[in-house]
This record gives sequence, C-alpha cells and structure tokens, in this order.
Amino acid sequence: MDTKVIDSRDAEEGSTIRRRRACPSCQFRFTTYERLEESPLAVVKSSGRKEPFDQSKIVAGVAAACKGRPVPGDQIARLAVEIEDRARLRGGEVSTQQIGHDVLDRLRDLDDVAYLRFASVYKDFGDASDFQRELGLLKKQRR
Repeated sequence: MDTKVIDSRDAEEGSTIRRRRACPSCQFRFTTYERLEESPLAVVKSSGRKEPFDQSKIVAGVAAACKGRPVPGDQIARLAVEIEDRARLRGGEVSTQQIGHDVLDRLRDLDDVAYLRFASVYKDFGDASDFQRELGLLKKQRR
C-alpha cells in the first residue's frame, strides 16, 4: 500500500508522468504512469438531446466547406482543435449553435468562400438574397 517514488519524469510529450517506485518493505521496483483524466464534453443539440463531442464532425463539415479551396488539411485540423478547446473552457456542455458560431468565426479569417459555404448550411439559407446579405456582412467586417 505504501511506496516510495525513486524517479519522476514527463513522458509522451508531457501528457503523462512516469514514476519509478519501490516498495519499502521488499524493495520490489515498478513503474507507474499518471495521466490527466479529461472530463467528457457533451454537445447539446437544438432538440435538447445530448451527445458526446466529436471533433471529426467539425473536421468533416469544415473540409466540405473548404473543398476545392486552397486550405491545407492541417489548418482544418487545427481549427477543430481550437473549437474543442474553446468548448472545454466553457464547461462540460456546449450547444451546437455555439460550435457553429465558433466555426464561422474561424472560417471568416481562413477563407471567404468556405465561410459562405458553411454559413449557407449553418444558417439555412433559403435563396440568393441570403448569400448577398451574408456577403455584405462579411465585406463590412473586412473594412
């Protein structure tokens, strides 16, 4: 039950602590690994239903918006990580509306066409006037 720590080191790029231990009574030595346990992040859908956060859904949605655009895959992956980080800072639950808003904020700086494509789905554009209105807002924010 009682052990002595002989040595401690970071492992796995700092995400884990490796500890070398010894039993004081029999001197048996062994290694333990301590990892930070992440709390689950839930997404609250517009229906009120909750489901686990899935970063791959953000990557897929943004990749679809960026299809044919000069946006590297690593930037899309980085965007998804930043969205997850923002969501975790807000607490254990985040709404789909907040996620969509955060994605639009990041896409605005990344690529105008991808922004408009994503906005057309997220904001459920009904006709061309919706595109014109959103393009006007985008141009206003650029000034």
